[in-house]
Amino acid sequence: MPALTGAHHVALTVTDVDRSVPWYERVLGFTAQDWDDEGDLAARKVVLNGFGMTLTLVQHPGVQRQSFDECRPGLDHLSLPVASAAELTTWAESLTALGVPFGHTPGAANLSLRDPDGIQLVLAAPLGTRPHAESVSDSS
Repeated sequence: MPALTGAHHVALTVTDVDRSVPWYERVLGFTAQDWDDEGDLAARKVVLNGFGMTLTLVQHPGVQRQSFDECRPGLDHLSLPVASAAELTTWAESLTALGVPFGHTPGAANLSLRDPDGIQLVLAAPLGTRPHAESVSDSS
């Protein structure tokens, strides 16, 4: 079987790209690279780049807006890597300063937060790392 070389991009369906794009830029540091807005009949797409990955936000027309539910088939969460468990403390401080609620499981080297549509995002340190002794406090 031929080998895959990684993920090309991730596309998330959002209810309002005009609301979601600034959030992803402000909170996570992505940069919008390309807006594809072909009118009322086509999906609006925005390509965001950052940290070696491409994230596409898609707003489909005419779809009933529902909040995200990871219990339905499809996406459960999107996990984004951070360099180390120590960086989770810096992320926690940044999210707190921005007023973005997040969760943290004691003993786990990750933080979880939700975008404006409720899509769960997890910031995760490399597998096998332990969180720093100074605990990351939960803001939710």
